[in-house]
Amino acid sequence: MAASAEYPTAKTLLDLVHDIVSGGGSGGGALFKKDCTDLVRRVALLSHLLEEIRDFNRANEIESQPLELDDSPSYSRWLSDLTVALHAAKRLLSIATSFNSCSSTTDGAARKIAFQFQCVTWKLEKASANIPYEQFDISEEVQEQVNLVKAQLRRAAEKYGTMNSKLFSRAMSLPLEDNQATTKNENTDDTTKSRDEEDRIVVNRLERVKSCPDVSRPNEIDVDETCKTDTFTIPEDFLCPISLELMKDPVIVSTGQTYERAYIQRWIDCGHLTCPKTQQKLDHFTLTPNYVMRSLISQWCTKHNIEQPTGLTNGKLRKSDGSFLDVSGDVAAIETIVRKLSSQSVEERRAAVAEIRSLSKRSTDNRIIIAEAGAIPTLVNLLTSEDVQTQENAVTSILNLSIYENNKGLIMLAGAIPSIVQVLRAGSMEARENSAATLFSLSLGDENKILIGASGAIPALVDLLHNGSTRGKKDAATALFNLFIYQGNKGRAIRSGIIPALLKMLTDSRNCMIDEALTILSVLASNHEAKSAIVKASTIPVLIDLLRTGSPRNKENAASILLSLCKRDSENLACVSRLGAVVPLTELSKNGTERAKRKASSLLEHLRKNAKRLSHGSLLFDEFSILHCRMVYSFGV
Repeated sequence: MAASAEYPTAKTLLDLVHDIVSGGGSGGGALFKKDCTDLVRRVALLSHLLEEIRDFNRANEIESQPLELDDSPSYSRWLSDLTVALHAAKRLLSIATSFNSCSSTTDGAARKIAFQFQCVTWKLEKASANIPYEQFDISEEVQEQVNLVKAQLRRAAEKYGTMNSKLFSRAMSLPLEDNQATTKNENTDDTTKSRDEEDRIVVNRLERVKSCPDVSRPNEIDVDETCKTDTFTIPEDFLCPISLELMKDPVIVSTGQTYERAYIQRWIDCGHLTCPKTQQKLDHFTLTPNYVMRSLISQWCTKHNIEQPTGLTNGKLRKSDGSFLDVSGDVAAIETIVRKLSSQSVEERRAAVAEIRSLSKRSTDNRIIIAEAGAIPTLVNLLTSEDVQTQENAVTSILNLSIYENNKGLIMLAGAIPSIVQVLRAGSMEARENSAATLFSLSLGDENKILIGASGAIPALVDLLHNGSTRGKKDAATALFNLFIYQGNKGRAIRSGIIPALLKMLTDSRNCMIDEALTILSVLASNHEAKSAIVKASTIPVLIDLLRTGSPRNKENAASILLSLCKRDSENLACVSRLGAVVPLTELSKNGTERAKRKASSLLEHLRKNAKRLSHGSLLFDEFSILHCRMVYSFGV
């Protein structure tokens, strides 16, 4: 088959991965050893995905066929991206290990190879973004594994640095080749000419990035997207000794050392009693803002035309139009309140966190200033407070702060999720409601969906869906819906009993949560485990009843869910037919929303084909045909 030469099979890609794992990163010196090891490890984790695709293909007797199962361009794009990325990784590992073993190397050559690692990382990240899980019945465990690889690639890309210039776009589109001279054993002049031309392209491309940052060194940054400016080395004092990143909120510990607040707070919260840099015992755990260091960092950023680490500089807040707003008075007042969050007095802590809750609700400016004052780690600690009011105000403050996008990372860095989940399980109803809303806000980041799902949040959200107040159920439903964008979280919800909770919502006489329940079911219905649980819970009769009596939106979602349940399932099709779904479906195909018309018409076609297949011309098919004809006559289809 001609196409098979163009599109590789799972076995072909799996063999390529094995070649990379067995031959990559071995030997040589230490210059690129870590880069090689990290790259090989990430590629190796993809083998489990390819093994499941291979096994799926074998089970469906298509192992010898291309992986592209239909005409959708997304699949061919995925295949193309993955193949290119893997071949590029294999070539780069060969070049890097050869470079390591060579005694005569130059800084320029090292820069070129470092840049190639950046290109390969971006190629792999791009390829991993379009994996067609649903086509191959990939297990949740492997999906989680691949998503962790994606997260690692994303972090690696950030480490190597962002290059959004046209130069980088061209570099991404060109093959990665060794820029060494061609060997003396080239067989023909044409081959030699071809390789020389490729070498010139690569060398020319890489020479043009000499003025760009040395991506192998994390403390050097580029201040100009077009790479026209020089590389600036960040002064060592401006880097947090723990994260090795430019500090946003430098604080001083008792030994006199300065750290990024979030990192040193996390160090202390983990039970460490010493200074990470000096190993001296900390006399106390008070973190004092280093205003001098913050000012120096701000001045350095301004001098080199680099975006400030935060929007707050010397008591002035950068506005969206680039101008500055003097908030020095607010900063001083909020810093005073934040210090009281650590007071030994329960009453003073309670009053301070109540004030932070109020301030964080009012404006984005306040959310920035409160976070800059170092409130987030302290608020996370207060989530475990035995004082109910303090706990409620703390979780609500974190919810308010998370509205500002930049604060989400600080909240995650402070290790807030386990404590939020604990409040969700055992807090007051108000605290549980706001915990669910906070998880929704934080889950807007793709990587956070994985972390939240693995934290035990889903069983707690399902319990709130079962037993919460109306507002609590709505908050839980919203959070769960967003978490289900990550496929691995669907199975967790099924095993936590979400289907009975949704069915209860569908049959509630108050009819206040039907839309939410149907929306979640429509997302779950494509999952094999969820499909089985939905059918076993006797949900089909309820859905058919909603086809008759529900709102237009209810009918649309009910038809969508039924279609998902019935595709390639003759038993469910027969059940839907027996329960009299043809009449409301035919009406919906005529008078429903556009989406409802499509879903209803598609389901009717499946019902017709199934009835014909089962009956082979028997009375069953005749009855279906007669009934359908009556519907056509009645509704003018």
